[in-house]
This record gives sequence, C-alpha cells and structure tokens, in this order.
Amino acid sequence: MGSLLAPFMGLAVGFVLALTGAGGAIVAVPLLVFGLQLTLAQAAPVGLLAVAVAAALGAFLGLRARVLRYRAAGVMAVAGLVTSPAGLWLGQRLPNGPLTALFAVVLAVVAVRTLRNANRELRGEAVSRPAAPPCRLDPNEGRLHWNAACARALLLAGAVAGFLSGLLGVGGGFVLVPTLLAFTDLPMKAVVATTMGVLALVSAGGVFNASLAGQVQWAVALPFAAGAVAGLLAGRVFAGRLSGPRLQQGFAILSLLIAAGMLAQAGWKAGLVPL
Repeated sequence: MGSLLAPFMGLAVGFVLALTGAGGAIVAVPLLVFGLQLTLAQAAPVGLLAVAVAAALGAFLGLRARVLRYRAAGVMAVAGLVTSPAGLWLGQRLPNGPLTALFAVVLAVVAVRTLRNANRELRGEAVSRPAAPPCRLDPNEGRLHWNAACARALLLAGAVAGFLSGLLGVGGGFVLVPTLLAFTDLPMKAVVATTMGVLALVSAGGVFNASLAGQVQWAVALPFAAGAVAGLLAGRVFAGRLSGPRLQQGFAILSLLIAAGMLAQAGWKAGLVPL
C-alpha cells in the first residue's frame, strides 16, 4: 500500500517545493510519517532521496541559467557531507518520540519565520539585507570575493544543514537561504539555485550513507522521489501565477498545523497526551 501512495505524496512535495522554494521540502518527512505510518528514522532517508533528486533538477536548471554559484555551493556541500553521517548516526539511535518532537520544533520555527517574511512582504517592506556583506559578487567577473568571514559563514551553514539532513531527513534549505541572504549580495534567483546545488549534494550523500547501513526502504523511496520530480516540473508551470506572500502564509499555517500534530503524536506515544 505504501508503494502505491508514495508517488502521489512525492508529487505533493515536489509541487510545494516548486511553489515555495528550497524550504518547501521540509514537508516530505511529515507526509511519510502521517501518510505511511513510518517512524521518523525510517522516513528520513526516503525524504532525503526525494530532496536530492528534485534539488538536482533545480540545480541543473540554475546552472543552465548561469545563476548557480557553484564554488559557494561546493564549500557548503563539503561541510554538510562531513557532518551528515553524524546526524544519521544520532537519528538512528534516538527514540522516535523525542526525534519527532525535535522535528516538530524545527518545522514550527521554519513556519514562523516564513509567516513573518510573508507578512512583511504584504506590508510592502523590503527584505532587510546588509549593505556590505562579507561575500560580495563582482558584477564584472560574476564571482564572489572570498574572505575569512565569508568562508566561516558558509562552512557553518553547510555543516548545520548537513547535520540536520542526516538527523531529520530535511534538506536544510531553511538554514542555507537565510545564510546566503545575510552574508552575500546574491540576487534571490542565485540564492535559491545555489541552495538547490547544496541540497542535491548533501542529500545524495545522506542517502548513500543510509543505503550502506541498509536503512533505505527503496520500495517507498523510489516512487516517492519520482513523484517529487514530476511535482517539481508541474509546479514550475504554475509557480509564476500561484507563488507569492499569500501562498507563503498558507504554507506556514499548514506547517504549524503539521508541527502541532507531530508534537501531539509524540506526546501521545509517550503517554503525556491522553487519547
């Protein structure tokens, strides 16, 4: 039954990813937990495979459009690939209840930040960015000027995203996008494309490590990933008409409801919340 439902769930994840940006893939794991009754440790590698495949497609499109900054993506991806196995190791050893609660908290934080940004955009407030970020783009060469502060910020963001990808099965776009906005002057298209490149590499590394440990349920993972790619392609057709702050608000509210449901589920299984 799970393999029959998986492509439709993947389709929904890919569609949300196309409409909401790199952070939209965070809904993959909750769908698998609620829809297929997987534990979070079982759902994490499946979600990562979908993120890896869908993000690779997004990164390819960004590279073709010459907006993906591959050096910055490479630096963050290397850091993420180093820390991802530690997250995977910890995720397979933590009890499902605390791990689910942790995921719910991360999802709630992402949702609140998305809601604030959408509300700010609806009020006509511009996104606040530093006037002189440490990573600055040379308009003539089309390359970032590197320095110690720039390298530290990107390495730390990549390391955190990699650890969370292994631990929770999330891509980490909600870490990478704010970092690139805060520490670079890249336009939003370049930020999203570069993030996609990092997600593709780090998530693929996480899937590889999980497969070596025999922790990937391929009968669910492959159709789920195929559905995610189809959803991403379909979502790109509608992205121009459906995306915007109202959609971001809806995504944030849905994410908060999912986070509340996951917390309630974790509390019920722990005996803290009555049935």
